[in-house]
Order: sequence, then structure tokens, then C-alpha cells
Amino acid sequence: MQVTKYNASGNDFVIFHTFVKKPRNELAKTLCNRQKSIGADGLIVLVPHSGYDFEWEFYNSDGSDAQMCGNGSRAAAHYAVSNSLCEKRMRFLTLAGVIEANVEGDEAEVKLTEPRVLDTMIVGGGHKWQLIDTGVPHLVTFVDDLKSFDKDIAREMRNTHNANVNFAKIDTQNRTVHVRTYERGVEDETLACGTGIAACFYAAYLNNDLDETTKAYPLSKEELTLSYKDGYIYFKGRVYKVFETSITL
Repeated sequence: MQVTKYNASGNDFVIFHTFVKKPRNELAKTLCNRQKSIGADGLIVLVPHSGYDFEWEFYNSDGSDAQMCGNGSRAAAHYAVSNSLCEKRMRFLTLAGVIEANVEGDEAEVKLTEPRVLDTMIVGGGHKWQLIDTGVPHLVTFVDDLKSFDKDIAREMRNTHNANVNFAKIDTQNRTVHVRTYERGVEDETLACGTGIAACFYAAYLNNDLDETTKAYPLSKEELTLSYKDGYIYFKGRVYKVFETSITL
């Protein structure tokens, strides 16, 4: 089978397209294994859809299904255009809903599903948290120093609330946001998480700490642009095709 590896802001994905829709949870665990196979944070499979440009199957590296992935959606959009599956502007179906995307060169922008504030009064691990759904649920806490990111606390909060966990710091001078994320399904800190960055941006925007368009920086240090327009978050940044290869399973 022919597969492509993509990197989007530090999140990496194995991607391929096929005409057959079926469960691929075990395949995801195999391909995403960093010691025995290609290695990635997730597997993305594009399949045809009668109403949209395509539908995706998304799997975390542990083989679990995921409703949505911000960086993965940008990588999938770029892959689709590169493989002539659709035009530069597209709409595709995820478990979280329909995602709109636009690809220009090595940049991809996606319109995420409508954000929802689920809770603003969560306390745990010595922090106050907001629970925000930007396609998947994210716990968000704001800190003065991102070195205070604690993987044990993040793991505890993830298990308690079944959500990704984000520590965010606002740069008040430049009105930008820096984010570190612990992702469920990967069960570790990742270099970036698109929906997590979006959740942090949205929480800060509602608090008037960020403008309606701002720059965001995950652990990978890559620059991303987030905007809030007409009730939706737009998420833009560069993506990279790392390599493509044929594998035999």
C-alpha cells in the first residue's frame, strides 16, 4: 500500500486514500508505532463521499477513533489537493461535522466546527480550568510560565474528564498565545494540537485577552494564525509532506 507522512506544526500523520471504508484501528496502531513502523500521532484515511469532497477516518496512535484533529485536517486538505482528489477549496466530513478548508501552496486553513464552552468552573491539580469543545473536548488553564506544565497533572485531568489538556500563556505585549498540550489517544505531550490551540485562543478571546485574529505558538515553535469570524474559528499554518512510501503488511 502507498502511504504519505505529513507534519503539521509538529503533529505528524500517516495518510492514504482508498475507495473502501472500514475500521482500521489495528492498522493505525501498527503504522503509528515509532519503534516498529513509520511512526505518527495519528492515521488519516480519505474515502469518497456523495455529498462532500471526501470523508475521513481519523485514528489516534493508540488505535482509538477521534472525532476531529485541527492539524490533521490541514494535513488532510493538503494531501487531497496534492493527490488531485479535490480543488483547493473543499468541504469534507469528520465525526465532529463538516470541515471547510482552503489550500494555498504549503499553507492550509480550515474552518473548524462551532466552538462550545462546556464548563468554566473546573478545579484540579492546583489550577482552574475551562472545558471547551472545538471538535474534541479540551481542558484549558492559563499560567504565567509554561514550564509549570506538569505531565502527571495533565494525565490526571485527562483521565478524570476524558479530554485533552492544555496549558496556555498569553503574551500580553504582543497579544499572542503559547500552548502546551497533553493529547488523549497519544497519551503524552505532543509538539502541537490544532483543536487545543483553538480552544486556548477561544477562551482568551472571550476574556478579551486576545484579538479576533492572533498568532499562536505550540511547543514546536511554529507560527499559526487563528481568527474568530461569524461564530467560527479559522486555523491556518504551514504543512509539510515528509515522504511517501510503499509498505507491505
